[in-house]
Amino acid sequence: MAQTITNSVMTMVKEAKKQIEEIPPEEAIKLHGNPDIVLVDIRDPRELERDGKVPGAFHATRGMLEFWIDPASPYFKPVFAEDKKFVFFCAGAMRSALAAKTAQDMGLRPVAHILGGFKGWKEAGGPVEAYVKKPAKA
Repeated sequence: MAQTITNSVMTMVKEAKKQIEEIPPEEAIKLHGNPDIVLVDIRDPRELERDGKVPGAFHATRGMLEFWIDPASPYFKPVFAEDKKFVFFCAGAMRSALAAKTAQDMGLRPVAHILGGFKGWKEAGGPVEAYVKKPAKA
């Protein structure tokens, strides 16, 4: 018997967007470099290699996000314990809406995401640099 999906990803994104702060890319660009803001890029490493990255953004793949936020997790990243605002983005703003909602549900505050994602950031003239792949550890 085939699976019946009862809650589409678009419905999930729409519901998440009702509960999180959304920042237009032009406003997000103004936040770039602010020491009280952490821009969190949740794109896949292949996307960074192909499209570049926002200088200074923290990279956390979507698949590890919950583990990196949770201080009880063996994968916890201390950046998520800082008293700052976390502004998530992905390529087009769907994954980042879900990520911001999840982070908020976990208790991380304040959080937001960038409308239009990395694409919107680039189109609004935000700084982008080439992604340099880290060498593999021996």
